[in-house]
Amino acid sequence: MTVTIAGDGFLRQGRPHRIISGALHYFRVHPDLWGDRLARVAALGLNTVETYVAWNFHERAPGEIDFTGPRDLGRFIGLAEQAGLDVIVRPGPYICAEWDFGGLPAWLMRTPAALRTSDPAFLAPVDAWLDAVCAVVAPALASRGGPVVGVQIENEYGSYGSDAAYLAHVRDGLAARGIDGWLFTSDGPGPDWLTHGALPGTHATVNFGSRAAESFAALDAHTARPGQGGGPRMCLEFWNGWFDHWGEAHHTRDAADAARVLDEMLALGASVNLYMAHGGTNHGLWNGANHHGIRFEPTVTSYDYDAPVGEAGELTAKFHAFREVIAAHTGVTPPDPPAPLPRQAPQSAPVTGWAALLDHTADFGPARMAPHPLPLEELGAAHGLAHYTGATFVPPDGRDLVLDGLADRATVLVDGEVAGTLDRNDGEARLPLAPRADGGPVRLEIVVENAGRINFGPRLGERKGLAGVRLGDRFIHGWSSRALRIDLPGWLDGVRFTPADDRAEPDALGGPLLARATLTVDAPADGFLALPGWGKGFCWLNGTLLGRYWEAGPQRTLYAAAPLWRAGTNEITVLELLHPGATVELVAEPDLGAGDPGSTFAS
Repeated sequence: MTVTIAGDGFLRQGRPHRIISGALHYFRVHPDLWGDRLARVAALGLNTVETYVAWNFHERAPGEIDFTGPRDLGRFIGLAEQAGLDVIVRPGPYICAEWDFGGLPAWLMRTPAALRTSDPAFLAPVDAWLDAVCAVVAPALASRGGPVVGVQIENEYGSYGSDAAYLAHVRDGLAARGIDGWLFTSDGPGPDWLTHGALPGTHATVNFGSRAAESFAALDAHTARPGQGGGPRMCLEFWNGWFDHWGEAHHTRDAADAARVLDEMLALGASVNLYMAHGGTNHGLWNGANHHGIRFEPTVTSYDYDAPVGEAGELTAKFHAFREVIAAHTGVTPPDPPAPLPRQAPQSAPVTGWAALLDHTADFGPARMAPHPLPLEELGAAHGLAHYTGATFVPPDGRDLVLDGLADRATVLVDGEVAGTLDRNDGEARLPLAPRADGGPVRLEIVVENAGRINFGPRLGERKGLAGVRLGDRFIHGWSSRALRIDLPGWLDGVRFTPADDRAEPDALGGPLLARATLTVDAPADGFLALPGWGKGFCWLNGTLLGRYWEAGPQRTLYAAAPLWRAGTNEITVLELLHPGATVELVAEPDLGAGDPGSTFAS
């Protein structure tokens, strides 16, 4: 059922057609739940589903591209077709999406290259990625009997750069690999964004959250220019909610206000893609980050987005408001949504064992010696923690220890004792060091957390870890560097826990702590884990890394989907970086923080 452009409208199989789509990212949903979530967004009355394709999710190491299991894009597309939905695919290579590094693989930074440009050093891996992703998408194109009706060229490039040759390379590369039919760009509705993000002769779309008429007028002004692509009005991202950063209020948007803007767009005859229809979760360490000036703003684990379909499949007030608006404009009664999914009964579990992370660093492989600390990228890691060890003489009057290029938070141990925690947002990362009583060198251990890679803006491509360490103005040389790949499956199997009853003071272990607890349930069902009294860290359920938690909020619970549970005993593991709690709680309802309805696109 091909979709084509005729004048200022879409045609589907030669008949006038309006695209009413919603975003659902397969990589943010457990694959056992893809069918359920597709059925829920179809019940909104959508005729199309849209997904990004996160390059770094599929190619974690150069040349090792995986489209199986939770990465089986072809299966997701097939399930969308079974749900009666057309599919829009946005394969990047850059996607933003509040996803780590905007979907670009961190290993790109091992070779100097100008990201998102026509630099040959960047285009070579881009071309290899296009080879792989187009091999999956092309057979599913509508022109070949599949559900894929459109493919995006890059993403919001006008907000980043002005290398038209790069954009044309991606467009032409898609076409050369068999991607026919509707190709498009998407950018903000301003002249600068559209001028540098759109391509002559190619359909341009816009992204916004409010002021639909004004935004489409800006698009019209651009497409009216000689040589531009023209075509139907489409809001490729209607921001009906928003994402959260740690330490901020939880973003919400009034359902009636969002429905009013959706109604306005449809009344104008435009096509639309809801961003998001269902947000999902930044499981593992895949969350991205933003920056406001020099301030670093990592995104939380939840990607609920205050979407019509909530993180755990909840049908929200926004779902019902949107469903009503869409039905009024299409005259079609949408299918009934699936029933609510069962939830686990609340319970609390005490910590049964403790372990010191720094007793297990050798489990992650050998360290590397160098004059300066090595960044995670040079250590062959995209995610996790960097562990540095070194030593220095401290003069009798003391000096400040200074961490250069800290990205993003560091726990500093001096002679085995925690001396402090440093954050890049607190200004220059420094803390005082006193000399040893015996006059010998102090032993330094620094554990640096990669809190998420920037996914949008001019600081795309930061390296993680440390650039250097100084005592006052003098560099400390001679560092052992090791990547602690806590995101890799199976590493917890070798951790040696001390029973909690045998060590009443977990702080005596020193540094980041691992804790273990068990929860017993009757059957798999959705649940939410809360960590009252804990500071900051990571949580696993039966060996699957659910994501990050932080007492800074707003998020207070981690979504644990039904497929991750097993009937009987379930193992919870926590890695705490600040201060441990005593229990882990299983709760039946999410707590994403106090909502702030005025914080996102207030009318």
